[in-house]
Amino acid sequence: MALFTFPKDFLWGASTAAYQIEGAIHEDGRGPCVWDTFTDAGRIQDGSSAAVACDHYHRWAEDIALLKDAGFNAYRFSIAWPRILPGGTGAVNAAGLDFYDRLVDGLLAAGIRPMACLYHWDLPQPLEDKLGPQGGGWQGREIVGPFADYARIVAARLADRVKDWMMLNEPNVVATHGYGTGEHAPGHRLGETGILRALHHQNLAQGAALRAISVEHSGLTLGTVINLQPCRAESDRPEDVAAAARWDAVWNRVALDGLMRGRIPDLMAERMRDFVLPGDEEAIRFPIDLLGINYYSRMTMKHETGHPFDVWWGDAQCDRWTAMAWPVQPDGLYDLLMEFKRDYGNPAVFVAENGAAYDDVVTPDGRVHDAERVAFLRDHVASVGRALADGCNVTGYLCWSLLDNFEWAFGLSKRFGIVRVDYDTLVRTPKDSYRFLSDVAKSGRLDLA
Repeated sequence: MALFTFPKDFLWGASTAAYQIEGAIHEDGRGPCVWDTFTDAGRIQDGSSAAVACDHYHRWAEDIALLKDAGFNAYRFSIAWPRILPGGTGAVNAAGLDFYDRLVDGLLAAGIRPMACLYHWDLPQPLEDKLGPQGGGWQGREIVGPFADYARIVAARLADRVKDWMMLNEPNVVATHGYGTGEHAPGHRLGETGILRALHHQNLAQGAALRAISVEHSGLTLGTVINLQPCRAESDRPEDVAAAARWDAVWNRVALDGLMRGRIPDLMAERMRDFVLPGDEEAIRFPIDLLGINYYSRMTMKHETGHPFDVWWGDAQCDRWTAMAWPVQPDGLYDLLMEFKRDYGNPAVFVAENGAAYDDVVTPDGRVHDAERVAFLRDHVASVGRALADGCNVTGYLCWSLLDNFEWAFGLSKRFGIVRVDYDTLVRTPKDSYRFLSDVAKSGRLDLA
C-alpha cells in the first residue's frame, strides 16, 4: 500500500490525434492525406472510416468542457497538416488555421494548457505522391523542407498562445508500420531499409522544424513525442539477447539517440550508411525542453528469421492483457523512466500517452463501468509516482485517450477513451476511468490503500 502525491504544477490531462477525432475530412478546404487513401483502398479492418469519427471539428467546445469538468490542466492535440496546407506545400488554407485558433482560445478560456503536436500521421497525400530520388513521403529527404515550412506557418499563427510544441508523434510506429510492414498508411512493405529511411528522414525534418521555430519565436517549450518501450529478450540465449538489442536500436534508439545525442546507434550505422550524409547527425540533434513519452507495454523479443532485422515477438509471460492483445506491464513504465533518467541526464519528460482498449459495455444505468481500464490507469499512475519519488524529472501524465476514436487500421472497433462515443448519435458518456483520473487530477494524489 502506498500514497503518491504530485506537485501542484504537475500536468494532468489527455491526448488525442486530429485524424482520429476530427472528422470533417472534406470540409473547409482540407486536403487528402495518406490515411484517406489507405481507407479508400479497403485497408481498414472493420470497413469504417474517419469521415465523421467523433465529429470533434464541430463538437470541440463540448470536448473542452469534458476536459475542464475532469479538472485537467493540459491537453495534447495534433494539428492536421492537410488542413493547413492541402497540397502539403504551397497555398495556406486559412479556414484550417481558423479552426485551431478557436480550439486554442477555447482551451485557454477553460484554464487548460494547449500542447500542440505538428505531426500525428496524417501526411498530405501529395507529398506521398511526389517521388524524389529515394521515394515519396518519409522515404525521401525532399520532405524536410516542407515540414519545416509547415511548422513555421502554424507557429506564426498560434505561438503567441500555444507555448508547448511537439514536432512528431511516434516516428518509430510511422516508419515500422507505414513503410516497413504496410499495416498502416501509406501501406508500403519496404522492409528494413524502408523503416530506417523513414526514421532518418523524420529525424531530419524534426531537427529542421525545431530550428525553424526556435529562430522565429522565444519563450516556447519545444519537444517531440516518442513511443518508448523497454526491449527485453525472451530468453538468455545469445541470439535472443542480440535480437532484443537490435530491436531496441531500431524502435527506441534511432529516434532517441538522434535527437538527444546526435548519433546513429552503432548497431544500425552500417545499415543506414547509404542515406546518412555528412552533417546529418549534427542536424538531427536538438536540445529540446521537454520529451513526451508514450508507453503501453514492454517489448519481449526473440530471434526469428523472415522478419525485419530477424526479430519477432516473444512470450511476454504476462497475466493481464488489453483488448488489443497487448500485455499490461505497469512496472515497465517505472523502469523506462528510471532508465531514461540514468542514460540521458534526467531531462524533463512527461507521459504523453498511456492507456488501454477494452471491450466496454454500457450497463442499464447508462454508464460504462470499465474496471479494467481503471486498474490499468491506477497502476501506471502509481509507476509515475514511484519514478517521481525516485528523482525522475517527470512533469505530467496525459492518458490516451480523451475519447473513443478511429483507431487507425482497426477503425472504430477498438475503444481507448475515458469518454465513450456512441458513433451513431455522437453522444459522449464519461466512463468510470474518467471519474477515476479526474479524482486524481483534482486531488493531486493517488492512494493505493
